[in-house]
Amino acid sequence: MEVLIGLIILAVGILAIARMHITSITGTSFSNSLTHASILAQERLEFLRSLPVDDGRLDTNDYPKDVEVGIFSGHYKTERNPNYVLIRYTVTWVEKGIAHSTSFSTLKSR
Repeated sequence: MEVLIGLIILAVGILAIARMHITSITGTSFSNSLTHASILAQERLEFLRSLPVDDGRLDTNDYPKDVEVGIFSGHYKTERNPNYVLIRYTVTWVEKGIAHSTSFSTLKSR
């Protein structure tokens, strides 16, 4: 009887550890995707910041499908002001049927 109770306690403990492991893997996968999306957004934002202020790609507009890399799709939106341009870059992706996105923004002044 003692061995049976010991095995039940051991089984419950192992099941709990297995569930934590699955949760950890899921979190790591999302974290990896978020890191890739952030790097893509930062690279494209730096490219846009390197353009001259009067470049047509920085005119006030929404620029869909700027770049597509694997599961990631990037687009940006700009708002021009006489003194600066606001650039907002967003990367979206779908992972396990759930849509995710991350956005970065910056100001480019004269």
